[in-house]
Amino acid sequence: MNLSFDRMISILFLLIGVAFIAGSLKIPETAYGSNVGPDVFPTALGVILILLSFRLFFETCNHSSEKIQKVKIEYKRFLIIFVSAILYVLLLEKLGYVITTFLFLVIGFQVMEKGGWLKTILIAGGFSLGIYFVFVKILEGSLPEFPTIFY
Repeated sequence: MNLSFDRMISILFLLIGVAFIAGSLKIPETAYGSNVGPDVFPTALGVILILLSFRLFFETCNHSSEKIQKVKIEYKRFLIIFVSAILYVLLLEKLGYVITTFLFLVIGFQVMEKGGWLKTILIAGGFSLGIYFVFVKILEGSLPEFPTIFY
């Protein structure tokens, strides 16, 4: 664990969170009078990022150097998740939100902790379908739909 790196990253995340909020203030509000406009989600993400960066900064300031241990960097896991994130972005429009998110989460969960396929499938499927339902059906937003072969 590198405390100075963690402190610098927390400051970077703080600046990114502020940029999210500043950028979301420039997004026009919805014209339909809905309470949830397109600016709500980026603003919430910015606030969460700022809060988490404060937590990281204060944890590294209060952390004693005696408890620091060497962390093994796992390049294989990183590359698998990185490549799957790139494939997620490239296939999102073609396969739709639910399928690509489900596949990305299954890969991510299995890379982090092998086994437990039933739990992985249930959580990934529930998250993908749940977010799609809430965002598209309740909030009336738009996400890439299922491919036309499923209609």
